[in-house]
Amino acid sequence: LLQWLVDGDAPQHLRREAAIVMGSMAKGTAENINTLVEEGCVSVLLKGLKSPDQAFVESCLRCLQTIFLHNSNCGNLIYQEPSIVEDLVEIMPRSVCTQECVANILASSCKEPEHQSKLCECGLIPKLVDLLAGKVYKVQMPVLKCLAGIVRENGENCVVALTAMHNNVPLPDMLVQLMLRDRTSEMQIVAAKVLAYLCGGGALAPQDPRIISKTLPCLIRMCSRDRTLEENVEGAETLAYLLEQDGELQRVAAVSDHIIKTLAEYLKYTDVQQINRCGKRIDINWGIEMKQAAFKAFAALGANEESIRKQVIETEHLMEYVVVGLNSGNMKVAAAAIRCLHSLSRSVQLLRTTIQDHGVWKPLMKIIQEGPEELLPVASSTLCNLLLEFSPSKECILDCGAISVLVNLAARPEPNLRLNGIWGLMNLTFQVEQKVKTKVVESIGTERLFRLLSDPDANIVMKTLGLLRNLLSNKLHIDHIMGMYGNQIMQAVVFILEGEHPIQVKEQTLCILANVADGDKAKDLIMGNEDMLKKLMNYMQYQPDVSLQIAAVACISNLIWSGEDGACARQAKLSEMGVQTLLQKLLSTTDTVLFEKVRTAVQQFS
Repeated sequence: LLQWLVDGDAPQHLRREAAIVMGSMAKGTAENINTLVEEGCVSVLLKGLKSPDQAFVESCLRCLQTIFLHNSNCGNLIYQEPSIVEDLVEIMPRSVCTQECVANILASSCKEPEHQSKLCECGLIPKLVDLLAGKVYKVQMPVLKCLAGIVRENGENCVVALTAMHNNVPLPDMLVQLMLRDRTSEMQIVAAKVLAYLCGGGALAPQDPRIISKTLPCLIRMCSRDRTLEENVEGAETLAYLLEQDGELQRVAAVSDHIIKTLAEYLKYTDVQQINRCGKRIDINWGIEMKQAAFKAFAALGANEESIRKQVIETEHLMEYVVVGLNSGNMKVAAAAIRCLHSLSRSVQLLRTTIQDHGVWKPLMKIIQEGPEELLPVASSTLCNLLLEFSPSKECILDCGAISVLVNLAARPEPNLRLNGIWGLMNLTFQVEQKVKTKVVESIGTERLFRLLSDPDANIVMKTLGLLRNLLSNKLHIDHIMGMYGNQIMQAVVFILEGEHPIQVKEQTLCILANVADGDKAKDLIMGNEDMLKKLMNYMQYQPDVSLQIAAVACISNLIWSGEDGACARQAKLSEMGVQTLLQKLLSTTDTVLFEKVRTAVQQFS
């Protein structure tokens, strides 16, 4: 068959029949398709698209369509030669058959950002919009799926899609028409998905009527019990995507059509059913699919509003389902359960009550210590919330080896894991005993700690400074830590203050210096460093940003605080350097916070 396909001298009707037979073989078992792929059929069929014989081209496309729909590994093959995608886009409008087949092939081949860029560069989006207006259902469906693939999490492609139109009707308006109740559920949900992706990509605002008044109700409708399980899952997953970033959409969704109760029913589903999808009978564990979809939707609903989190947590047995999900051997369910827990753990009240009552930290720690790498980012982020000072779980997690877990994360090459590691350590060290602080410093080591201060990620630098600030709180703790690591900490402070760093980084560093100045013995490290004192005076006069002035004055105030041992000598030295005069000048400030700080400092001299 392959020989006939590649033989340009073979009778054309024979080549057509060979392509048809191969297409029939592709509609057999998965093994048939794998054999065709392994034998190089895809490349041969793609070459056949250059033929002037339209019937032969269509036979090749039908076979390719079947292969691509059932073998997810074929997608990359159309990008091996630049001309293949261009040929497919050029062929697509010729007939209903070419429109359907090419749209399905391209939809199955759009998995990576590079794929999205290539397809957009070939001018595919306007062509798809024209086909969408053609009202041929079997063409419209793959076209919608292809559009969804091209714009998902791709801001540039979303802008192109937003401006695309047919007969002066913009694509979003066309999509709204395809979500009407007289359309099939399948069409409604994919049209809603494209609009959700356009919103997620920044092309449409969440408050655009096409989103808040059309897309949102459509997706909520798809979650109802009268829809198929497949529509329930896809509806809830797309709803989660749409709601994730916008509080107003979350508020509207939470009071729409009993959505929280509807999603709660998902958690009770346990069946494994056979369904017919794309002509193939496959087993799907709908219990797993429904649970993970519900967890994702709950996570998105409760992302911002405390009142919505309260509604979600009141779902019957929700936390039991979350714990079971965390312990699940299914990564999809475990990942979604962690996302749900992460969202709920933003609530102070829930951290103190429901989350503590169910001991969710145990399976969470197990996932972080033993689980798959893919779950580490969201699991470690959730752990950071469970380590906040008002969380009763903090002590239990600390006893379970949290310090070594977080220190290991802080050493990871991935920036998001480093951030979570240092963030967790920052939360853990807030208002804890001196022995815990000492153990943290010993575990992470001063070399690594100060290396994190030069991390290219500004968020990591900020959290590292936050950790240092927490370590250097409480007079006794300050003197103890500075007694052991004072020189290194002062070097780190100089490194930040003299470098090109954002304002907020320098402000946090000055706050650390103010903490050092609050120590009984530690303040001598500042007083004995005239360069450091001059730096403080410079920041007291830093006009571009009052926050640095406030932090610098707070540090000076701690150094000269009257009534403390050696205060008179420190006041005399700083007065001689001109600090008192500088403070008098700053009393003319119009900033109320700075004024109060300056007035307090001036009073120490009197």
